[in-house]
Amino acid sequence: MLRSIATRLVQSLVALAIVSVVVFVLARATGDPLYLILPMSASPEDFDNARRYLGLDRPYVEQYLSFVGRAVTGDFGISLRARRPVGELIRERLPNSLKLAAFAMGVSLAMAFPLGIMAGVRKGTGADRAAQIVSVLGQSLPTFWVAIILVEFVAGRWQWLPAGGISGFSSYILPGFTLGWFVVAGLMRLLRSGMLEVLDSEYVKLARVKGVSERRVIWMHALRNALIPVVTFAGIYFAILVTTAIVVETVFAWPGLGRLAYEGISSRDFPVIQAVVLTTAAIVAVVDLGVGCLYAIIDPRIRYAR
Repeated sequence: MLRSIATRLVQSLVALAIVSVVVFVLARATGDPLYLILPMSASPEDFDNARRYLGLDRPYVEQYLSFVGRAVTGDFGISLRARRPVGELIRERLPNSLKLAAFAMGVSLAMAFPLGIMAGVRKGTGADRAAQIVSVLGQSLPTFWVAIILVEFVAGRWQWLPAGGISGFSSYILPGFTLGWFVVAGLMRLLRSGMLEVLDSEYVKLARVKGVSERRVIWMHALRNALIPVVTFAGIYFAILVTTAIVVETVFAWPGLGRLAYEGISSRDFPVIQAVVLTTAAIVAVVDLGVGCLYAIIDPRIRYAR
């Protein structure tokens, strides 16, 4: 177990190093941010002074080493647009994204588990077909379209819920449902296929022959063995909900990490872009490590000694 954790940590550090190089290069490939920061009347001398002040006149290798050296200590530099430490912006926005992702994942699990189990247990029935329709719609409807429709009708015409911002629990419902809609479809399909496979296994048939109640067969024997792919999917998608909710956070004016990334990309704010990408990569690495550790709890047959 410890050996596996150490191996995963080394792999995560290597991945973060590669990500830091890629984001550093791609951020600068978007163009010169000074054209968006300085006024149109700025002279060439103003551009030279600004580059010197911001350290953009130094060689790329020197800029990268400086960026990595400061990032290791938690210092991501100063935002070119907001003129504030990027670390402060991350600390302000990240909790909002984590809360929204947790709410969305909670809604997804609450919907996907009963639908997936029902579809697996009652294969071929109307309930199974209804669950599959929900799955197809969840995976085919674009997230931005769902978000716009909810804003237009639920928040706009009917005025049942707020259209954006954070003003209480009701503000989580629309963006949380939009984010979790796709996850519900994926979780439900995985759980359904896993339940179908496990319910057809020999040990489940033996449990039924021994007179074990159907409720215990489903919840204690079948469900636990069908959870491994579901846990993997849920863990990875929780990280994705935190790190890639740019469209949803922009549509609903949610002050999270995704909206911060959008603002950084729009203004070519190199320090913000680099910090957001590295932060999200670290979140994915931590979640992946946690999911790997959960395998041993769900299925003791899994061994990490190799």
